[in-house]
Amino acid sequence: MPILNEHTFEFLSRSPEQTRRIGMRLGGLLSAGDLICLQGDLGAGKTTLVQGMAQGWGSFDPVSSPTFVLVNEYRRPDEARLFHLDAYRLESGPEAAELDIDSMLADGALIIEWPERMGPILPSESLWIHLDYRAEEQRQMFIKARGKRYDNMLADLRQTMFAVSHRGARGTNGGVA
Repeated sequence: MPILNEHTFEFLSRSPEQTRRIGMRLGGLLSAGDLICLQGDLGAGKTTLVQGMAQGWGSFDPVSSPTFVLVNEYRRPDEARLFHLDAYRLESGPEAAELDIDSMLADGALIIEWPERMGPILPSESLWIHLDYRAEEQRQMFIKARGKRYDNMLADLRQTMFAVSHRGARGTNGGVA
């Protein structure tokens, strides 16, 4: 069991809809230059989470896994860009370097599935989300912030997920997502 602190957060999603809603809340917090790294086995819910993130960020584009094209790009009406990279098929660090993630981060926010395949080319500051399959409808999420920007993002995500009234009571659905 991980020790949770201001840099980490663990949550059990009980449905794909809840995973998508968490993604929507997170997507609403994204800015150009942000890096979100998603880890988890096939079927762990990464694409479902990204669908919510893109929607919360403001894109009307359909979201699918970019496994075969490597990078999908989503746009908002204001022309802001969100990049969705799937590193599953990358063979090496040099191949990952050819993707030029620095220019993607300069032009928009970047979500990477299978970031562990990118090697040391990733910036040290980012938000890492590990998803685990628990049951047909349930996914365990472990979120770790790396850097001040992402500590703030994680705090904001907690705030939007668990809105607490001025008396300290949770909302009608337990305040969750």
